[in-house]
Amino acid sequence: MPLYMDIHVVPGATPEALEEAHNADLAVQDKHCVQCLKYWLNEEAGKVFCLFDAPNPEAAAAVHREAHGLMAEKIIEVDSDMADGLLGPAQVNGAGAVLHEDKHDTGVRAILFTDIVDSTAMTSLHGDDAAMAMLGVHDHVVRVAIGANSGREVKHTGDGIMAAFNSAVCAVKAASEIMGRLADHNDSGPEFPVTVRIGISAGEPVEQHEDLFGSTVQLAARLCANAIPGQILVSNVVADLCIGKNMKFSNAGDCELKGFDGRIPTRAVDFSPDLLF
Repeated sequence: MPLYMDIHVVPGATPEALEEAHNADLAVQDKHCVQCLKYWLNEEAGKVFCLFDAPNPEAAAAVHREAHGLMAEKIIEVDSDMADGLLGPAQVNGAGAVLHEDKHDTGVRAILFTDIVDSTAMTSLHGDDAAMAMLGVHDHVVRVAIGANSGREVKHTGDGIMAAFNSAVCAVKAASEIMGRLADHNDSGPEFPVTVRIGISAGEPVEQHEDLFGSTVQLAARLCANAIPGQILVSNVVADLCIGKNMKFSNAGDCELKGFDGRIPTRAVDFSPDLLF
């Protein structure tokens, strides 16, 4: 059977209450042909993640409904590597809870790319001075947003910046702040307005010599390239990890992205001044 992970927003959840709820799940799981495998608690974020072996998401939801009525915000299909990569493969106690050290680092990162729209054309039309002026505005705005949201700049790409965050929420906040601050800049009537596109993905990239590699990085770069000017385009995983954080996303359709098999479902961030921190 496939694996499903659900996401609950439960501010103030305690380990004791979750153990009781998990035991209630175990008592009814067989009736729905489901096996409740383990669960994670992120107390700081007020989120609970449960992992099921189930025939379909409806069966997984039915277990919670009958056991205690605490329903998830979302249920997604995953594989074991994805679940452990996102939330950590640590030891599970007798109550089904995944145990982490206080400062456990799963290795998961949200990767963000920015790209200045039409930078090459602007250079050709207005010269290097104009291009450097635009780049200076971009670099300052992006670096301030990265720092304010606990990210780190990985590298400059020439007409954009690649950054990494330990949290998808922080990455989306940073991207929204970038868009908001550039909009303010452009509204002031500069000679050379600066417009960007942004792509964000989340996963477990490979780190080497302070740089990051792998499919997570490639996906973020492809999402950035596929975004329209002024858009923040993210993978579904990024949107799912932001559940409960007062962030809005709209369906941006399935995209064919170079280097990836099949069409990739994407979401666009509906950013607003309310997301500026």
